[in-house]
Amino acid sequence: MNHNARVFLVLGAINSMLAIILGAFGSHILEMTLTDKMLSTFQVGVDYQFYHSLALILTGITAQQLRDSLICISGWLFFIGIFIFSGSLYVISLTGITAVGVITPIGGILWILAWALFALAALKNGRTRVM
Repeated sequence: MNHNARVFLVLGAINSMLAIILGAFGSHILEMTLTDKMLSTFQVGVDYQFYHSLALILTGITAQQLRDSLICISGWLFFIGIFIFSGSLYVISLTGITAVGVITPIGGILWILAWALFALAALKNGRTRVM
């Protein structure tokens, strides 16, 4: 297995595990202390972290087949997007510091770019050549 594939598979697995832990923490602990709005914000972070941890796993699997820099870049954008988007929602919901919300859309934009690059890599590498 190549290095990039291994990195994205590990990052995806760790982020999936963290999303499950955070989801359980939200459901069993935070529901007693947070307002409904703050808990909802926290849950959005968990949901999107989980979705994009699966995207990291998909990126790892794909990186093994397509050795393309676009796949690698998309994987890092997925990871950084999790950190910025979900991380900022966790900070907002746990601390009430809403000013952090200005960076949340940056994470979403990174995910959009990641999916676009992933698609571009698939299109670029999916061409069959006729001799």
